[in-house]
Amino acid sequence: MKRLPVVTIVVLCCAFFASTCVRAQEWAKQRLDQSPRHHEWVDIKYGNRTVHAFVAYPEVKSKAPAVLVIHEIFGLTDWAREVTDEVAAAGYVAIAPDLLSGFGPNGGGSSEFSGDDDRVKAVSKLDPDVITRDLNATADYVKKLPSVNGKLAVTGFCWGGGQSFRFATSRNDLSAAFVFYGPPPKDLSAITAPVYGFYGGNDARIDATIPDAVDAMKKAGKKYDPVTYEGAGHGFMRAGEDPTRTTDNDANIKARDEAWVRWKKLLKQM
Repeated sequence: MKRLPVVTIVVLCCAFFASTCVRAQEWAKQRLDQSPRHHEWVDIKYGNRTVHAFVAYPEVKSKAPAVLVIHEIFGLTDWAREVTDEVAAAGYVAIAPDLLSGFGPNGGGSSEFSGDDDRVKAVSKLDPDVITRDLNATADYVKKLPSVNGKLAVTGFCWGGGQSFRFATSRNDLSAAFVFYGPPPKDLSAITAPVYGFYGGNDARIDATIPDAVDAMKKAGKKYDPVTYEGAGHGFMRAGEDPTRTTDNDANIKARDEAWVRWKKLLKQM
């Protein structure tokens, strides 16, 4: 089976939703504002780069594992930060880097772009090597926080799901990679962490990549456990909690609820 390039697949899947995905995420911002957890923005500097990142801390007594959260193709949106806070609510130090840091108008990041289409175009043009370096710098930063116990996992959604799968090929200290509806990288041989996939049943473009990934991971002796949620579409983790979607959303809501149960169980096994 011929595999489409990762960027092609993700842009085809995500760009269709650009007009409704990021627009009007006031509900996500309100949930963030109501969160009892501590949030902070940090600037992570390495070489000539500065990566702006959002950190959410759990309310726990002891040190916790860290989870690196990779945003969708729409950049670091309010929902991306809200789901980062949800990871913290589950008991983990969660950090979400803005991978558009420095690439926006006036040298800004995601928030400086005028609209969703511009963010999609900018993310799709990011240099994979720069992405990897940004993610490595973010991972190194969060692992050194006093409240982190040294364990690290990565997760991502949509475009970020593909990036989380790819990041697992370049980081051997990961305890797990959680891929939400993202395609696999071409070369899986360097992966050392178990990879857990979460996919929507009505997401044919991404689902078409699963059989080859299963075969490749099996041949390489790697753990890959994909689960597909019947009837759910691409982006069900966001769509399933979006209160503005009042019709045809039941499958997404169910998928999101079931995925969270599974994800929290897997996180505890790290």
